[in-house]
Amino acid sequence: MNRWLGDLKYDPLAPLLECGNAAIQTFVRCDLLDQVVAVKDLWQLAEAQKILQKQKPDGSWIYPSAKDTVRTQENYNQIETYRNFGVLVEEFGFNKEHPAIAKAAEYLFSFQSTKGDFRGIYGNQYSPNYSAGITELLVKAGYGNDARIERVFEWLLSIRQEDAGWAIPFRTRNRNLDVIAKCSETIEPDKSKPSSHMVTGVVLRAFAAHPTYRKSKEAHQAANLLVSRIFNKDHYPDRAGAEYWLRFVFPFWFTDLISALDTLSLLGFSAQNPQITKALQWFVKNQRKTGLWQFKITKGRNRDILELWLALAVCKAFRRFYTNHASA
Repeated sequence: MNRWLGDLKYDPLAPLLECGNAAIQTFVRCDLLDQVVAVKDLWQLAEAQKILQKQKPDGSWIYPSAKDTVRTQENYNQIETYRNFGVLVEEFGFNKEHPAIAKAAEYLFSFQSTKGDFRGIYGNQYSPNYSAGITELLVKAGYGNDARIERVFEWLLSIRQEDAGWAIPFRTRNRNLDVIAKCSETIEPDKSKPSSHMVTGVVLRAFAAHPTYRKSKEAHQAANLLVSRIFNKDHYPDRAGAEYWLRFVFPFWFTDLISALDTLSLLGFSAQNPQITKALQWFVKNQRKTGLWQFKITKGRNRDILELWLALAVCKAFRRFYTNHASA
C-alpha cells in the first residue's frame, strides 16, 4: 500500500502522524493510509472556529491595512476571503454543507463578471490566476457542478495564449502593475506572446481539481508546457526568477515545485517523465533524516506547521505518481 515510500530516503509518515496537529494527522490517515476518518470533526477545532468568528454577515473577511492606491477595500476583502476560504477548505476539510462556506462562496461569486471571470483583485483587468485560484477552492468545496463554475472554465479556455498556457493579459501588452489602479479599460491579451508558467500552474490547479476538466485535452496541453518550464525562469516579471520554484506557500497560492507536482499528479502524469523525475529527485536529495524537509516559505506565520502541510502535499504527490505509473 505504501510502496511509494521506497522512493524516499526516510519515512515521513511517522513525524507527520506524531506532529500533534489533529488536522494534519487526519489527512495523513485519510489521504496516505486510506483510513476512514471523520473529517467534519475538524470543523470544531479551535483554529477553525477562530477563523469563522471573524467572518462578516455577508460571508466576507476584512483585509487589514488596505492600500486604496492599489485597490478598493472591497477588492482587498475579496483577497482576504479567498485566503480564509482556502485555509478552511484545505486545512480543515470544510465544504458547502457548512453555512460559513456557503456564505463565503456566494460572496466570491458576487465578483464574477458577465464574461465568467472573477474581477476586482486586479481592478478591472483580467486575472486568470486569481479567477482559477478561487475556482479551484470552490470546486473542492462542492461547487463543481454549479453553472457559474462552468462559466469560469469556459472563460479560462477562451483566454488561453496560442502556446496553450495562460498569462496575465495586461502583462502581454507590456503594462505594469500600476495599471490595476490607473486604467479603467480592460486590456485584452496579446495571445501570440508566450504564456507564464506562474499563471499556467495556478490555472491548472482549477482544472486538476475538477473531475471532468482534469481529463480535457486543453488541460494536458497546458500541463505539458508547465512540465517543460520546471526550474526555468518565467517570461514575465512577476516571480520571474528560477528560484521561485523553491519558494513555497500553503494553502497553495503561486506556482512552485510542490503545487506543480500536486497538479501534475492529479492530471495523471507519470514520474517517468524526465522533468518530473528531476523535480521529485529534488525532494529525495533534500529530505532530512527526520523524514521531513526544511522549506523556504514566503507567506504565513507558523512556519513549523506550514512545513508539515507542505510535507504532506509532497507525500500525496509521490503517492499519486506511483499509482499513475502502476496503472499506466
